[in-house]
Amino acid sequence: MANCRGPRRCDHPGRHRLRTGRSDLESWDISSLDVAPHRPQVLRSDREARVIAIHLPAGEEPQQHQTHERAYLLVVGGQIEVEKDGTTESGGPGYLVHFDPNERREVRAASDARLVLVLGPWPGEGHPSGRPASAA
Repeated sequence: MANCRGPRRCDHPGRHRLRTGRSDLESWDISSLDVAPHRPQVLRSDREARVIAIHLPAGEEPQQHQTHERAYLLVVGGQIEVEKDGTTESGGPGYLVHFDPNERREVRAASDARLVLVLGPWPGEGHPSGRPASAA
């Protein structure tokens, strides 16, 4: 599981930090992260966005089908199907789909899938955490 400290910086195997003087470059090798099914890993979380790595087993759907935030879902490995308003699309590695805040959708893994979900701003208006999006 992630080791989060300070302003929501999370350490994971597969995370890299490059120190270049005044700033650090953070990066993750999503393919090498040890993400267990049903145990998404928050890679980074701040007021602007939350980035989550997900392992979705074949035939399964994520728990949440609607978020308070704008969502970008990127397929890193495997194949998914996305259904919205009766239309279904399929996508494999490199497939990126966008959802508006509170937009209902269905996502299913056609095969074991490795995904990256970006939510922003974090948390979105109405999120059950009760923290306003503009708070620190």
